[in-house]
Amino acid sequence: MRILVVEDERELADILRRGLTAEGYSVDVAHDGRQGLEQARFDEYAAIVLDLMLPRLNGFQVCATLRREGNTTPILILTAKDGDYDQIESLDTGADDYLAKPFSYPVLVARLRALLRRGPATLGRVLTVGDLAIDSVARTCHRAGTAVALTPREFGILELLARQPGVPRTKSEILHHVWPDVVEDPNLVEARISALRRKVDAAFGRASLQTVRGIGYRLIDDRPA
Repeated sequence: MRILVVEDERELADILRRGLTAEGYSVDVAHDGRQGLEQARFDEYAAIVLDLMLPRLNGFQVCATLRREGNTTPILILTAKDGDYDQIESLDTGADDYLAKPFSYPVLVARLRALLRRGPATLGRVLTVGDLAIDSVARTCHRAGTAVALTPREFGILELLARQPGVPRTKSEILHHVWPDVVEDPNLVEARISALRRKVDAAFGRASLQTVRGIGYRLIDDRPA
């Protein structure tokens, strides 16, 4: 599940990107309002974390423009402007929630999860490949109704593969999705794939997570015909 963070404080943006990536999300970052607006227009995101005090276009303008254009992606305002009128204007321009800086990171994550549960992005939130079900919002996995405990990294890989069943994903794609800050290291992917196979396949006598020689990995419906 992809999150867009629009924040001009680069240190804070990096902290958010690292933290949300560790939670299993795929995170893109924009450092000004114009860039954030263009990314939100042309890429599909589950939610947007939006600062108000941005160069080029402020957060109010970004939010209002997206809503005017029919974009219904949930928007969480994250800003140092904590006056009542700032909150009112944010909500009136179409934001879904508002969190003032300084903020508690666990509260941010909880509010983001709440937005994802109730927002438009919850449509199609459960990805199914055969009897494997991956809930992108609740961050849960089930095989034939049995819960499978996954780490955030394992979940991120499985979610990526489940979005396009049968389509091979390269190790580089998986690294960029799950470890965006790590220098190319295929061993990271191989170790997590091995762990996933033990949990979602071997434990159930299945083989849905396949190696595609010379390319990478794919997830298929391996149930008997």
